[in-house]
Amino acid sequence: MNNLTLSPDELKELTHKCRSSAQVRALRAMGIEHKVRPDGSVAVLRAHVDKEMGAPKQKAVASWEPNWSAA
Repeated sequence: MNNLTLSPDELKELTHKCRSSAQVRALRAMGIEHKVRPDGSVAVLRAHVDKEMGAPKQKAVASWEPNWSAA
């Protein structure tokens, strides 16, 4: 689940609303930034929700590099 935005089901779970107009009102009340797409659906960035709702931060994955100075 590495999507940039919340899925429609996640948005319903977050707002407890089915209609996009009601979701927008709920998101505004919660202080969650969102955008309304041209088709009327609502887009909410997953990173913003994680930040606002206090989701635990994921540990950074250590990158592997060769030791070029080794003999």
